[in-house]
Amino acid sequence: MAYFIVGIQVFSGIALITLILLHAAKGEGLGGIGSSANLFTGASQAEAGLDKVTWIAATVFMFSSALVGWGIIKF
Repeated sequence: MAYFIVGIQVFSGIALITLILLHAAKGEGLGGIGSSANLFTGASQAEAGLDKVTWIAATVFMFSSALVGWGIIKF
């Protein structure tokens, strides 16, 4: 059981990193000074779906980390 939870933790951690990297940048940083930066555009349908999946992966990661960190799951 412990290895299953740790496996879920590793998988959700890798998924979380990947999902965060897939998100579109919200601004252009210093590159937007001279050009027209689209800072206040709404999220598209794909971005909204990606947000939901990212929140789910983050919740699973935090829950599995809490189980292992608090010693609820023993090795």
